[in-house]
Amino acid sequence: MGATVTTANNDEKTWGGGHEIQPLGSSYGKMMMWFFIVSDALTFSGFLGAYGFSRFKFIETWPLADEVFTHFPFMHGVAAPMYYVALMTFILIFSSVTMVLAVDAGHQLKKTKVAIYMFLTIIGGLIFVGSQAWEWKNFIKGEYGAVETVGGSLLQFVDKDGKRVALADFAVKLPEQREALTRSKTTWFMEDAQSLPTFTVAEVQAGFKAHPEILIRTEKLTDKKKKTVLSREESEAHLANAKYVVEGANLIRNEYGNKLFADFFFFITGFHGFHVFSGVIINIIIFFNVLLGTYEKRRSYEMVEKVGLYWHFVDLVWVFVFTVFYLV
Repeated sequence: MGATVTTANNDEKTWGGGHEIQPLGSSYGKMMMWFFIVSDALTFSGFLGAYGFSRFKFIETWPLADEVFTHFPFMHGVAAPMYYVALMTFILIFSSVTMVLAVDAGHQLKKTKVAIYMFLTIIGGLIFVGSQAWEWKNFIKGEYGAVETVGGSLLQFVDKDGKRVALADFAVKLPEQREALTRSKTTWFMEDAQSLPTFTVAEVQAGFKAHPEILIRTEKLTDKKKKTVLSREESEAHLANAKYVVEGANLIRNEYGNKLFADFFFFITGFHGFHVFSGVIINIIIFFNVLLGTYEKRRSYEMVEKVGLYWHFVDLVWVFVFTVFYLV
């Protein structure tokens, strides 16, 4: 039984990445970059969608962004809600502008201008990544501290005007010996194998008892988008069930509110930060190629345009991350 072989006409060509056929007027490299951007956009959409569903489910205990992101460099103790995050966003968007100028200069084959604008884009990216690292540090360290009850509820401390009070402002030091559980002193899989907080539950309870002007507020939101502040009697009853002192945020506990908020924050902003850092590395490589005259010899700065597409995508994603985490 013979086999039938079908051969295509010479006029029908399969695109092999050459310049003879360019779908949508784009080169092979630019098309592949667009495929990557679309697939990555779907990935971020899934992450942000999961965040949205989780927030909707636990909306009553979700942290308030204005109370979480209040730090600004060299302004310790000054409440500046969202100011630094807004500055980070402006820097990243400005770096997108310089990238546009670099691509435009490349179309005009102006090597010096391409190098200058690429350098400014790299500086903007480095400032943004450094700012994210600084923000992570403050988020992990915390500012006020809180207490977690046996049932898993989070208790925060406020004065009679509703302003947050840090544990260090009222907790007392009791004459008792504490020892951190480490792998050398306990089994590694124990739940309590972690570094000790600054204060014990007993010290917080004793300090609270000595300061009748301090009240407790729960993590649950009222109809007015405010945390529920308890009376003094209710505060004492809730504090009696305290189990852990929580300082800052990690993947296990979170002094700001629901634990899932910290999980999503670390994962999504970390994933985006990895994209920005990768973009900075790629920009540095392209920048040195520009200085060496690689693209000048080719009479084409298409590589700058391709990395520009990636950089604009990273900036656009941050607009959505910024909106979801900080504004909504």
